[in-house]
Amino acid sequence: MSEMTEEVASTSPLPEPGVERGLARSRAAAILCLVVMVAAGWIYLGFALVTHMQSDPGSGTGLDFLPHGQRFDAFARALAEALCRPHFGRLAISADGGFVDIAVVFVMWVAMTLAMMLPTAGPMILTYADIADSAAKKGAAVISPRVLIAGYLSVWLGFALAVTSLQFVLTRAALLDPAMGTASPLFSGAVFLAAGAYQFSQLKHACVTRCQRPFPFFLTHWSTRARGVFRLGLTQGVYCLGCCWLMMLVMFAVGVMNVVWMAAVGLIMAGEKIGTTTRFSRLVGGAFALVGAGFVVASIAARWPAGFPQFHFV
Repeated sequence: MSEMTEEVASTSPLPEPGVERGLARSRAAAILCLVVMVAAGWIYLGFALVTHMQSDPGSGTGLDFLPHGQRFDAFARALAEALCRPHFGRLAISADGGFVDIAVVFVMWVAMTLAMMLPTAGPMILTYADIADSAAKKGAAVISPRVLIAGYLSVWLGFALAVTSLQFVLTRAALLDPAMGTASPLFSGAVFLAAGAYQFSQLKHACVTRCQRPFPFFLTHWSTRARGVFRLGLTQGVYCLGCCWLMMLVMFAVGVMNVVWMAAVGLIMAGEKIGTTTRFSRLVGGAFALVGAGFVVASIAARWPAGFPQFHFV
């Protein structure tokens, strides 16, 4: 990178001081953009949760002993719901998929994308911002990291649209209930087993390695045009999708919009990308396989013939 910027400096005039100060803010702009969009995703989820609690207090979760009528108590009830409920809210999503239902589900998946995926892309975006700042100080033209973020998000917005359609297919097949919770432990087990197996695949390891090392990619494919930087974001988004798509589908196994699992999966994906090897990915794969096996065994035990010994899982 130093050779590239030195070459640019030798052939390009230094920018005006005001322009240089503006370009030097690339990292701050990237951080601000990340914070705003991630906060927007979690704020939406929080408002949806509180709105649900106001319209359906108690909701049959065994929390009816909590007092009503006070704001703090309402918040405590909402927090308890998030921790104890196997799925997020009780939205009546029909299997037929009317326009309103589709819009609601799509917005929720977009919120999940903002809340879960953008934090994992932070190191990649900040790497671009650092390179842009270095190039700007040498007099090279650079493009705002917001263009990179736009390209990255385009991939995940496409994923949100695709997974919205998949959700209605699963609801129609009675694998998800209308409240977006799993209706089949066997289905949940199959999802976890598939996600665990994928963690050991060559495609997974290739994608996670690309996500862990964005610097060589940017250095090789650097562009000073908005279209080129947008394409960089698209490419990094595809690598990220290849790394995390099955892990995102785990939400179907635990209840769509389950905020506890959402936070856990987000931390797992972030941990993968800040590592330097694929060892952590393999550990996660083993853990997912064990969870999936537990679901399958529990499902079989629940259907065990009456004449055979019964096994009970706590």
